[in-house]
Amino acid sequence: MKNVHIVPHMHWDREWYFSTEESRIFLVNNLEEIMEMLENNPDYPYYVLDGQTSILEDYFAVKPENKERVAKLVQEGRLIIGPWYTQTDELVVGGESIVRNLLYGIKDSEQFGDYMRIGYLPDSFGQSAQMPMILNGFDITYSIFWRGTSERHGTDKTEFYWKTEDGSKVLVQLFPLGYAIGKYLPEDEETLKTRMDKYFTVLDRGATTENIVLPNGHDQMPIQKNIFEVMEKLRSIYPDREFFLSKFENVFTELEKNKDLPTLQGEFLDGKYMRVHRSIFSTRMDIKAANARIENKITNILEPLASLAYSLGFEYHHGLIELIWKEIMKNHAHDSIGCCCSDKVHREISNRFFLAEEKVDQLIKFYKRKIVDSMATDKQHDRLTAFNLVPYERTEVVTTSVMTKLKSFKLVDKDKNELDFEILSSEITDPGLIDRQIVHYGNYEPFINYTIQLKDTLPAMGYKTYFVIESNEEIGNSFAATENVETDFYRITVNPNGSLNIVDKTINQTFENVLRLESGGDDGDEYDFSPLAEEQLIYSDDVKANVSMNQNRHGAVIKIDYCLKVPSDIEKRKIDTRDSTIDVRIVVTVPKHKPVMTVKIELNNKAKDHRLRALIPTGIASAFSTSDNQFGVIKRAVVDSAIHVWEKEDWDERPDPIYPMLSYVSLADEGYGVSVLTNSTREYEIIGEQFDVIAITLFRSIGFLGKEGMLRRPGRPSGIKLPTPDSQMLGELTLDFAIATHSSEQNVARLAKDYLTPIEFYNKIPHDAIRLNKSNVTTPLEYSLFHEMEPNLVLSTLKKAEKEDRLLLRFYNTRNSVETSSWVFNPTIKQAHIANLNEQALEEIHVENNQLQIPVKTNQVQSILL
Repeated sequence: MKNVHIVPHMHWDREWYFSTEESRIFLVNNLEEIMEMLENNPDYPYYVLDGQTSILEDYFAVKPENKERVAKLVQEGRLIIGPWYTQTDELVVGGESIVRNLLYGIKDSEQFGDYMRIGYLPDSFGQSAQMPMILNGFDITYSIFWRGTSERHGTDKTEFYWKTEDGSKVLVQLFPLGYAIGKYLPEDEETLKTRMDKYFTVLDRGATTENIVLPNGHDQMPIQKNIFEVMEKLRSIYPDREFFLSKFENVFTELEKNKDLPTLQGEFLDGKYMRVHRSIFSTRMDIKAANARIENKITNILEPLASLAYSLGFEYHHGLIELIWKEIMKNHAHDSIGCCCSDKVHREISNRFFLAEEKVDQLIKFYKRKIVDSMATDKQHDRLTAFNLVPYERTEVVTTSVMTKLKSFKLVDKDKNELDFEILSSEITDPGLIDRQIVHYGNYEPFINYTIQLKDTLPAMGYKTYFVIESNEEIGNSFAATENVETDFYRITVNPNGSLNIVDKTINQTFENVLRLESGGDDGDEYDFSPLAEEQLIYSDDVKANVSMNQNRHGAVIKIDYCLKVPSDIEKRKIDTRDSTIDVRIVVTVPKHKPVMTVKIELNNKAKDHRLRALIPTGIASAFSTSDNQFGVIKRAVVDSAIHVWEKEDWDERPDPIYPMLSYVSLADEGYGVSVLTNSTREYEIIGEQFDVIAITLFRSIGFLGKEGMLRRPGRPSGIKLPTPDSQMLGELTLDFAIATHSSEQNVARLAKDYLTPIEFYNKIPHDAIRLNKSNVTTPLEYSLFHEMEPNLVLSTLKKAEKEDRLLLRFYNTRNSVETSSWVFNPTIKQAHIANLNEQALEEIHVENNQLQIPVKTNQVQSILL
């Protein structure tokens, strides 16, 4: 007999077209009913609480008195919780975010008992190739999902092993028809049979054993109280099947008996049987850019900085940092970060990101202040301290500010060396804005806020301090207007339309019309881009740009302003009536000492229903692009081969080669490479007749949550057809990215890490609006915690372990060969262990002369507890 495992569950979108507060009301109601059923009916053995503990957090905010009640059911193994904090997206959310989602989900679960050891993500829009490695890092060897697979990955079965390049592996139970096929099962036999005949045909075809899963639940669905009556009807209709209430683990126990399961590898982004929404990566770019920016601030700045402070003797504020992570992880659920939500929900999401960024910025400032306030010096001068949070020395040209009452000053380091710098601008600042107590006591003398540019070499994973000393010398700057930019690496001119012509002197290549903009109609929805048929795209070729170019000894700044005329909405675009505009300002900063150009694009969009992209020609005819995913690198075809058969095979959506990245995308050949590094947009496509142009999506402008009958996605609407005027993205938007040219062998992931880890400064003056008592910690004027010996790996983050007084160092390898990590520490290292992603020590590492080494496989992440 075939065994049908009926698994009661509810899929809980905390928000979607409804708000979190609306869903919480129903959550309280539903969870009460679930607990009553489990407590009062011993024949109802299990209930799966959607694999996310944020549900419990929302519930206990209303019903804290029921914690013991929940704990009892969890410990009995009947209420199944975890392992996630929220149902994370896997494609535009960073690796550290996914790790923390599991880390905090497991931590929260353990307060009540055990957790479900399944990587349960039943509705995420595609699956990252690195998920088996991440799950194995938490001792999770099972995975359940729905979207993204098809036969071309290597099997038509719904049970298989899924592995990563480092050898990690999970056993997958696919939901071929989704997680809701058992929703509201009817008691009427004819209706029930009609429905289940259709489902059993698909489930049986994909099964590799006599066991199939019938998930009994749906979005926000209350518990089905008449399930026993329904099961009796099922037994009557299908006497050759055994029906019983079960849990997912029971199914995996049966699957593991099959020793002939296929093994698949890679990411799953096929929309053949279920939609994966490949162009959702650019919906509500303001929200997605905020997520990228905040993720990078936490992992690249805050956690390493807090670790420096901890190594010097200060407290590592796990509680404050966990609040930040949970604030953004509430936004990492597939619908939330996908931004396929109502306008009111997007306002909630935006506000969470606002709060998270405020918490990050203030905690960064606090740690810098604690370190600098405690420095061992008897000098009463103001100080300026520069923090370098990568594990190697950096010689950088940086711009920062100095607040002082001095009319002129110089910067001197601890060895009395005077730093060469330039003053770019100055601004009078009211003292009350610095500390209201200053003017309270009658002192109205203003401060001067100087913007300065300096160049110096800074210690690895550490800081360097300068004293601000009064001077009689006037300091200006060497910036002068120029008609072209000349650096050690580039010769740049600007075309009349604002695009750049760039000559790379090192690789002897010329790139023309860089940063040309493309506007095309978007007749899609919040899930997917949909172009107009036979449309003539609009380019910034004919605009008249206002250009200013200024250069000094350290580099150049190019400012480009123009107005791009576009149709005001989709109907005007159909007849090519350009009655609206996008105001564009592009600021390109070109340092003299390295081949990376940073780009800030400020847009004021006044038009609806379109997509805007920036084009970066590379001159590299390509079959594949390379970009990063979580803790690794992934290679993708510039043309998806299924594009030629998708209509014939009746795919749910057209497989356009629009892809996600996290921090970079590259094209390269034997001679050189061109990369775009990003701190905002995470969507790209490779276009052009030779597939040699990187198209970076700046934003999509659409007016509906879901629409039907789209050009690339025929049939029903995704979601619901709800107007979302805020998603038209009218108004201002700022995006940050960089362009780098390099050798073919360049480790682009390290370039991106360098770009995303700017030098941080703290300017200590005798005033602050909020006072702090003097700490009992004394810090040096200059410090380095550790440095790398080999420049092969990418630092993911440095943090304090959650449960031990140890630092945790995490890094990964994007090279095509096994690389040895080699680190030298300045404080004495007493002991070191390789750890898993759950921060549990696995194997002791030999430490000699404060140096340790371990091998790291391609696309492998490693953690060390120190």
